[in-house]
Amino acid sequence: MGTAGDSEKKPTVVFVLGGPGSGKGTQCANIVEHFGYTHLSAGDLLRAEIKSGSENGTMIQNMIKEGKIVPSEVTINLLQKAMQDSGNDKFLIDGFPRNEENRAAFEAVTKIEPAFVLFFDCPEEEMERRILSRNQGREDDNIETIRKRFKVFLESSLPVVEYYDSKGKVQKVDAAKPIDEVFEVVKAIFTPKDEKVAV
Repeated sequence: MGTAGDSEKKPTVVFVLGGPGSGKGTQCANIVEHFGYTHLSAGDLLRAEIKSGSENGTMIQNMIKEGKIVPSEVTINLLQKAMQDSGNDKFLIDGFPRNEENRAAFEAVTKIEPAFVLFFDCPEEEMERRILSRNQGREDDNIETIRKRFKVFLESSLPVVEYYDSKGKVQKVDAAKPIDEVFEVVKAIFTPKDEKVAV
């Protein structure tokens, strides 16, 4: 294992965190379109793996059925594979790390530290209002379930945000504003500093 591996350019990874209804999906799509990132959703990758019917997928499905948390390594391996397969070197990783253990495992396994964390900060009432109004027939969009999802998000994801905040790596976005205003803020975050001089 010479040092050759170390000189390879590590991919740029941005973790995207925000509660359900914070609008992060919409903004991720904008970032992909404007800045050429590849959007990887941990949840989508797990669902795709289950659909594929692979041995790994069956194991994941059984764990979810039993109400167990899918081990970090499993999710991280799927993320790594998707990163390699994409041929890109800039990634938005959405809805991960979900907790401190995910975060520590991601850095340990991939040896990648995120460039920063994009945190969509949105008051609970606003997220609730959005989820109920979009009501796209997602059966998990009733008020009890929504509140449960908020609680899980706050308990497990906020420590991750706090950890990166202590390293000066959190870009917090006020996600309660209208979509286009939020994207103006997001755009400013992703635009390289030297391009901002030409005002």
